Amino acid sequence: MSPIILLTFIVVYFAVLLGVAYFTSKNSSDNSTFFVANRNAKWYMVAFGMIGTALSGVTFISVPGDVGNTPGGLTEPNNFSYFQFVLGNAIGFIIIAYVLLPLYYRMNLTSIYTYLEERLGFKSYKSGAMIFLISRTIGSAFRLYLVAIVLQRYIFDAWGVPFILTVAVCLVLIWLYTNKGGLKTIIITDTLQTTFLLLAVVLSIYFMADGLGWTLGEAFEKVKESTYSKVFIWENLLGDPRNIWKHIIGGIFVTIAMTGLDQDLMQKNLSMKTIKEAQTNMMTFTGIFVVINLFFLAVGALLYFYADANGIDIATLGKSDFLYPEIALRHLSILPGIIFMMGLTAATFATTDSALTALTTSYCVDFLNFNKKENPNDPKLIKQRNFVHLGFSVLMLMVILLFHVINDESVVSAIFKIAGYTYGPLLGLFSFGILTKRRVNDNLVLYICIIAPILIFLLTQYVLPHTAYKIGFELIVYNGLITFIMLWLTSPGKVISTTDSA
Repeated sequence: MSPIILLTFIVVYFAVLLGVAYFTSKNSSDNSTFFVANRNAKWYMVAFGMIGTALSGVTFISVPGDVGNTPGGLTEPNNFSYFQFVLGNAIGFIIIAYVLLPLYYRMNLTSIYTYLEERLGFKSYKSGAMIFLISRTIGSAFRLYLVAIVLQRYIFDAWGVPFILTVAVCLVLIWLYTNKGGLKTIIITDTLQTTFLLLAVVLSIYFMADGLGWTLGEAFEKVKESTYSKVFIWENLLGDPRNIWKHIIGGIFVTIAMTGLDQDLMQKNLSMKTIKEAQTNMMTFTGIFVVINLFFLAVGALLYFYADANGIDIATLGKSDFLYPEIALRHLSILPGIIFMMGLTAATFATTDSALTALTTSYCVDFLNFNKKENPNDPKLIKQRNFVHLGFSVLMLMVILLFHVINDESVVSAIFKIAGYTYGPLLGLFSFGILTKRRVNDNLVLYICIIAPILIFLLTQYVLPHTAYKIGFELIVYNGLITFIMLWLTSPGKVISTTDSA
């Protein structure tokens, strides 16, 4: 497909988003609107919009491409084993809805990390907020990186545009439409982008099935009968990182950490009037999330069917992340290509715009103390917020460029691996606060949050390779557990009173 056609679509797409931003922020662009949308968001819009934020371009490209990947040292492809992880995600979402959300609403939080200050102490609070800033910046940068390399390969390489400029333009456009309206704008744009995402995945299935000469019913039957549809891996608990128990346990705790302890997705839940609406939102979102991931896995199976039928040499692509765009943009007609780009752009930017808003909120509340100011909507504070928003955009650019140099695996694998290291201490901190009544040695918390990931890294790099155990998504559990144990061992042993407990 011509790069001109793809670029024209992206320009029109962003023009629509900028139009939404203008209309949602023209009456109010203060900090209350930016941070929590004045706490009057509709739960059904948030639930629907969260699909795009949670899935991202990683699910859109990397999950389908990973269906036919075979991890090192194993003989069988991944197939649909990722769905085991999705089932763990669903359990994690239920825990968030009925354990974490009641806590956050009871305390009337804007930043969820202020819980750590009330329960554990000032330095624990700052440590938790800092972990989020690092974790979300890296995770969102990785997600944007995926769409950037696709845009670079299939559009901008044709004109010799450098990769750094491709990423910079993406971030500038995202900054423009989120800068004023913040969360109020994001809720509307995420709803729009989720619609595009869901349309894209359904229509992609249709067009690939049509290209193979199948009806939709025949396509799903072919997928069902193929080896790709294998979901559960019961054997080899130690040696296979895709074993069902590793995937489900990892899925539960990755979800709790990356969603329930993450300001980004929780900020949307806190924008609703009541806890009941927030819980309804989470449960609705969970059901859609599970179903749509099945569709993405079906897309993956069809991609490999199509590649095999048309003699596409996957090895020449460099990585499986390029399989979906390769087929959509170079082997199908113009309409499927545009639909693919619509879905990819919607999925990735829905994640990045939301993340930039959440990062800005966390920094302004947790480090600049906007929530403690006499007038949080002071024009000087709004200007300061704008600079913070811009600063995180620049930081994300730097992370993407670094990742571009060092990454040699599928993005979905890289994201969850990094999350295991960065979100683990956050999981340990919140678990200690919620599950125990003990105090912590607040002065040691930051050091513990640094030491725990280092210990896990040394374990995975220098100890586990000499054993039969292959670690998977459950990495985050071990990291959180080490953090929890160190907090317990360094605890002064005092127990908080019921009046102190949150």
